[in-house]
Amino acid sequence: MSNATAYPHLLAPLELGHVTLKNRVLMGSMHVGLEDQKGPLKKLAAYFARRAEGDVGLIVTGGIAPNREGWTKPFAGKLSNRVEVWQHRYVTDAVHEAGGRIAMQILHAGRYAYHPLAVAPSPLKSPISLFRPRALSRRGVGRTIQAFATCARRAQEAGYDGVEIMGSEGYLINQFIAARTNKRTDEWGGDYEHRIRFPLAVVRAVRDAVGPDFIIIYRLSMLDLMEGGSSWDEVVTLGKRVEEAGASILNTGIGWHEARVPTIATMVPPAAFTWVTGRLKGEVSLPLVTSNRINMPDVAERVLASGDADMISMARPFLADPDWVLKAKQDRVDEINTCIACNQACLDHIFRNRRCSCLVNPLACHETEWKIYPVTRRRDVAVVGAGPAGLSCATLAASRGHRVTLYEAAPAIGGQFNMARRIPGKEEFDHTLRYFQRQLELTGVTVKLGHRVTPDELAAAGHELVVLATGVHPRRIELPGVDHEMVRTYVDVLQGDAPVGARVAIIGAGGIGFDVAEYLLHGTGHDAREDPERARDRFFADWGIDTTLARRGGLQPPRREPPAREITLCQRSAGKLGAGLGKTTGWIHRTALKRQGVVMLPECRYERIDDRGLHLTVGGAPQVLEVDNVILCAGQVPRRELHEPLRARGVEVHLIGGADVAAELDAKRAIAQGARVASEI
Repeated sequence: MSNATAYPHLLAPLELGHVTLKNRVLMGSMHVGLEDQKGPLKKLAAYFARRAEGDVGLIVTGGIAPNREGWTKPFAGKLSNRVEVWQHRYVTDAVHEAGGRIAMQILHAGRYAYHPLAVAPSPLKSPISLFRPRALSRRGVGRTIQAFATCARRAQEAGYDGVEIMGSEGYLINQFIAARTNKRTDEWGGDYEHRIRFPLAVVRAVRDAVGPDFIIIYRLSMLDLMEGGSSWDEVVTLGKRVEEAGASILNTGIGWHEARVPTIATMVPPAAFTWVTGRLKGEVSLPLVTSNRINMPDVAERVLASGDADMISMARPFLADPDWVLKAKQDRVDEINTCIACNQACLDHIFRNRRCSCLVNPLACHETEWKIYPVTRRRDVAVVGAGPAGLSCATLAASRGHRVTLYEAAPAIGGQFNMARRIPGKEEFDHTLRYFQRQLELTGVTVKLGHRVTPDELAAAGHELVVLATGVHPRRIELPGVDHEMVRTYVDVLQGDAPVGARVAIIGAGGIGFDVAEYLLHGTGHDAREDPERARDRFFADWGIDTTLARRGGLQPPRREPPAREITLCQRSAGKLGAGLGKTTGWIHRTALKRQGVVMLPECRYERIDDRGLHLTVGGAPQVLEVDNVILCAGQVPRRELHEPLRARGVEVHLIGGADVAAELDAKRAIAQGARVASEI
């Protein structure tokens, strides 16, 4: 199938009157931490230029504040003066030289600001900031509207092709719109007509400042997912009024940051929210952009062909693969390094005040620092272990010109990913394995599967260097009765399909413990690759999303199917279980398990296992969990059997991934470490 036939809607140009976008792909706004650098924004320029080279239709930057009060944090990215115009020129020049177009998002954080200068419509503290905002005075409201206009004009001076006005996700504009955060009694508060005066005044002021031939995207919160959020009729009204005020494009915002519904994490089905954008089609005449969990060309094409939107917004997929559009155009979809929505190196980093990157592409946001050069001397390299670390190392080393042999004891590549992808909500790990399989073919790696290599064989083969990515095995705990027939390890369950009864105790409440609990709640043998329509319906029911939009904010009481098992999750330490889970996803996993009746016990001292079950002391009180099975998820130990024998033979050896550090099967660290070693040998 040719690219033109496969994706005719996705790759079609989009007319905006004064400008034509080359295709229907918008690189959506995402803060990556490079916006906040002092001086010329050269790192940000390199990051965006690399995506422009990949042929994306229009790039939107991460949020840039229009004034200091609008900062997301102290000294975050801002554009309000001529010095900052000069800084941003590096970005726009680099993107235009690469043949791309770029718009700058203007974002005022409002009560989400993490600093003492925060302002909002009303002095209501948000649950995601330590700082209570100051209520804007009437004059302050006027100054803020002018700040948006000045920022847009500065963006135009800096060479941007347009701006996006951030009116969703619970930031300042959204705070004016919603009655729950706008308690004002003046002309900027009260009924809906008065509450939307602020966003409309901002759009009109921006259009007046930049003239007719400049793109203005308005990010409209179409589904607040908050109690007391906007009704659907109000969303439609605002969309129409924003069009009248001078916007060029309407983009879709889904959920506030404080909403207790996942919207972009891996358990959210692909394109789960595009129907919301589709509901607005026909109500406005502006092009509509849809978003959230669209990561492959066939999904994007299907959304556009169905008429739900005119353009697709993706942010994290361009962290994973800057050449996403080019590969779609060139019929190389199997080469796309797909975003798996894990959030581990992108959003988790940002919310910990670290620079963004990507689990499956550690080069993202490090374009100026981590350069991959062809080798000057070709070496014979052996990589032992075809899990994430080994695959990353082998393919990158081979792409640089080394002669690489990859040994794997199992009959297939993937390592621990082959267990992880069986967890409901982690189906897209399949994409990562598909990507690496293709890279092995393209880079010419010699792959030996089902082959448990020995030190003598490695030494006799004449490999100049050996990289051990041999992974981990479960840690054995010292506990009376640990060899009882009811005891299983997580490997027994996830890889060996060991039978598990209806009542289960899990020892260990880290990421693996939570994954095993989720797997068992759906029943062993669960087929994670269920019908997409059924998966969406189940997701909406589980999280209480009202797809009729009859209720304000799009929320309704969650509905859940009865769980397949009674599960108790135990941990030794005090505090909440799963404290080490992802910053932006841990709450999702805890909420999902609690709703399914999983009992979570901290401060457990394990005494013994016998025919009655698991004997333990919890908070000083002895108890017995009368269960059918006890599953051990209590850590891992590196597999290093080859390490010392190889060193004794004088072979240069590197340890990567779980073979180096076994903690929590960290795929982010494993892939990055594999790439780092491959880039240096």
